[in-house]
Amino acid sequence: MADLAIHGGPPVRGSLLPYGHQDIDDDDIEAVVRILRSDWITTGPTVREFEDAFAASVGARHAVSFSSGTAALHGTAFAAGLGPGMEAITTPLTFCATANCVIYQGATPVFADVTPDTMNIDPAEVARRITPSTRAVLPVDFAGHPADLDAILELARSHELVVIEDASHALGAEHRGRRVGSISHMTVFSFHPVKHVTTGEGGMVATDDPDLAARLRLFRNHGIDSDARNRQASGQWHYEMVVLGYNYRLTDIASALGLAQLRRLEGNLRSRRRIARLYDEAFSGLPEIVRPVERPGVSSAWHLYPIRVDVPRLRFTRAEVFAALRAENIGVNVHYIPVHHHPYYRERFGYQGGEYPRSEACYESLISLPMFHAMTDQDVDDVIAAVVKVMEHCQR
Repeated sequence: MADLAIHGGPPVRGSLLPYGHQDIDDDDIEAVVRILRSDWITTGPTVREFEDAFAASVGARHAVSFSSGTAALHGTAFAAGLGPGMEAITTPLTFCATANCVIYQGATPVFADVTPDTMNIDPAEVARRITPSTRAVLPVDFAGHPADLDAILELARSHELVVIEDASHALGAEHRGRRVGSISHMTVFSFHPVKHVTTGEGGMVATDDPDLAARLRLFRNHGIDSDARNRQASGQWHYEMVVLGYNYRLTDIASALGLAQLRRLEGNLRSRRRIARLYDEAFSGLPEIVRPVERPGVSSAWHLYPIRVDVPRLRFTRAEVFAALRAENIGVNVHYIPVHHHPYYRERFGYQGGEYPRSEACYESLISLPMFHAMTDQDVDDVIAAVVKVMEHCQR
């Protein structure tokens, strides 16, 4: 048995393999250069072209672009009418932006614990936390696996709530034969470089509701009821700010990159699903690892491949397993520190820890392995070899 790199042995890889990475090709570069040489480099015709293509790809009637996924979440909180005295329910096992967008609007985020298998929000826990102040539910499609959308939408119908689905991980995922983006009242996507499609930074909201789409477009443009391109085309100068909005617009430069990337989405999904299958097969004989699941009727987009280490079976803690894999030059990560553990949430809302035991137990055992569509076969083999090597050394 070869010594672990953390103990002085040779690492599996000679250089670090990140957990996620963008994939930019010549078509992407040429698309951006064309825009740089055109009349519009900011919010022009390519933005709408990207929005229309994106809406078609997810099966929604409308898609509204934003400068980031966080900005898109903020837009949905505004469009849903959240404000002071109101509550919105979400999961603690997410990036803080999901809950922060509720606070941006002066409302209060309320957390509901997750299910042990998918680590998505548990509809039964959501139901327990609905009050007369609840206005929205924000499920997160953790790691790319859609939340239990049927149950959540039924709760929303019963209590007249808006469902804002945070699908930042789930572009291309399917739930009971429908693409994520065509199911919830509003669905948020992210185009950060580690996602399936990137615009550098950027986000999108998909919706079938024209009124919500109009509110989203207003909000991302300072609350102004027209845009510069339309005013130029009509020879008009007059505009009016009708609500308090923000400059959350996506540029034509970013949209050109997004359009070029969107054409490769299906291939990117196939690559990620193939990597997930290879990991599943390789780790099926390791009882120390809990592999991510895919429920019947669901097709995950596999943004992440989050394993959970069964610490009682090991001589190592999760932190030691993490450090050992990093020493083998496998760029593992952890998704996520529960939101209520962050100092801001502890200080503002009085969380002490222990309030959401399933989310906290998941966090204590989670390690995200490298997962991105540009990984080579050798990259995948290196990850598998490193995980097997570390597990052999830390078994009791």
